[in-house]
Amino acid sequence: MDPETSKWSDSEPVTGGQIPGGEGAAAFSLYDFDTSVLPLVLAVPHAGRNYPISLREHMRNPGQSGLRLEDRYVDRVARLAAQETGAALLVAHAPRAMIDLNRAPDDIDRDMIRDGGDFSVGGVSPGWRTRNGLGLIPRRLPGFGELWNAPLEQADVAARIADVHTPYHRALGEVLARLRDRWGAALLLDIHSMPQLPARVSGNPAPLCVLGDRFGTSCDGGLAVAAHAALSEDGLVVAHNRPYAGGYVLDRHGNPGQGIHAMQIEFCRSLYLDSQQVEPSDRLPELGRCLARLVRRLAQDVIQQGRARRWDIAAE
Repeated sequence: MDPETSKWSDSEPVTGGQIPGGEGAAAFSLYDFDTSVLPLVLAVPHAGRNYPISLREHMRNPGQSGLRLEDRYVDRVARLAAQETGAALLVAHAPRAMIDLNRAPDDIDRDMIRDGGDFSVGGVSPGWRTRNGLGLIPRRLPGFGELWNAPLEQADVAARIADVHTPYHRALGEVLARLRDRWGAALLLDIHSMPQLPARVSGNPAPLCVLGDRFGTSCDGGLAVAAHAALSEDGLVVAHNRPYAGGYVLDRHGNPGQGIHAMQIEFCRSLYLDSQQVEPSDRLPELGRCLARLVRRLAQDVIQQGRARRWDIAAE
């Protein structure tokens, strides 16, 4: 490891937000955004494992539903890659069951809230994910049913938005803007994990990794091509935008025209969890190294884009 990046592991994170009912526990941790040696941020919005008692008491089966909703331990994969490369890292601690950071703050199923609440949904119906039970506050899971044993209170939902969702996205936006201002361009890799996908109809192996860029709108196409090539060279079967193209995180933060690129990466849980997909396996470190190799490769492309962008701005 380069001496300049080795200091990452010794740095204290900047913490922010607060988990409602969590006795002051931070909603997220941000590592090294002031001293990042690369124009790249790794973010992990769905691996939070801090379930306050008040939350668990309102869940029908907190153990099983939590496991189904979590991107279980993928934050450890991202942390290894960040430590090895010096990239900035943002990790959510609030669980997805509490609030989904990859959904818009008004994408709410109001039938979940006592008396419907007065949350605005912009004059339109909630998104299709919400209608399927996976909105800002997850409601139900396929094959599992309802997650909650009673309607939620409006004040509780408002606190989750104000204390978790709003500060998380503010912090992410700020670090991306600072890196863009420093390097001329910045890249967000939004790290997720997925269950095993079914084999393709063609008979080809099922993807072990899915790259999402909102069908080319959230990042430069060359970065997606480079990511696909790098992961394929590491032996992974890679898909692009199907079945996961990304969500609110990419919509909100990806702005290639302003030098900020955003890409979602879904890793199959079989790559780093045990056969029950509950605990880390001895394969986790290798996936961390794989992600580190990808970070280094994409960072060089982003640095070149930043230089070109600065020349273009100077020539105007």
